Amino acid sequence: MRAIILTLIFIFSLTNILGQTKETKLKISHLTGDFYIYTTYNTYQESQVPANGMYLVTNNGIVMFDTPWDTTQFQPLLDSIKLRHNKRVVMCIATHWHSDKTAGLEYYRQQGIKTFTTALTDELSKQNDKKRAEFLMTKDTVFNYEPYSFETYYPGEGHTKDNIIVWFKKEKILYGGCLIKGVDAENLGYLGDANVTEYATTLKKIQKKCSDPRFIIISHSDWNNINSLKHSLQMAKKLRKRNDR
Repeated sequence: MRAIILTLIFIFSLTNILGQTKETKLKISHLTGDFYIYTTYNTYQESQVPANGMYLVTNNGIVMFDTPWDTTQFQPLLDSIKLRHNKRVVMCIATHWHSDKTAGLEYYRQQGIKTFTTALTDELSKQNDKKRAEFLMTKDTVFNYEPYSFETYYPGEGHTKDNIIVWFKKEKILYGGCLIKGVDAENLGYLGDANVTEYATTLKKIQKKCSDPRFIIISHSDWNNINSLKHSLQMAKKLRKRNDR
């Protein structure tokens, strides 16, 4: 009996260890209504960093915002969406040229999904050898996928020269991507392609455009705190002051 108990304890301990060491590849969370957040992970500065994207279930199919950062999760995300909603992804918009947003554009185009970026994003993607979309937006664009309508908006330079946001005016959902940081962030993150002088001005334009959002979806932190935009603006103002010295 004692040997059996010890064996069971060993198996239970081993299961716990394996469960703790197994890395999550893909996580899908319900936001509200037909809106879902998907999260994939990648290694940045020797740490596992989450990258949030979003998708919307419409009468015409699934609309995806940004692509997985982890290249192994392009198809698993499509499979998970199909299994959960019995609908296929019909459109994908990337919000700037960095790989955590554009990595899957070519793969999804090959699957018959309409892929979109701005013309500026396409130019920067080409210059930096990143994946490119099939369709280009030359201005802020309103998309209608029944029963939803949303607008892409370019507020100016910030995290990158080309960063855009997506605004769901009726639902008051702001998809901010990498432009907006979480309330737990101590800084604005990677600034190698940023405009530190214009960052605060750009965030102010978003505040004016997207009044009283119910949700603010950000790329690399928890989206549950609605104060992320205010916090990011405070950090951007401080950054500009330091840069002006």
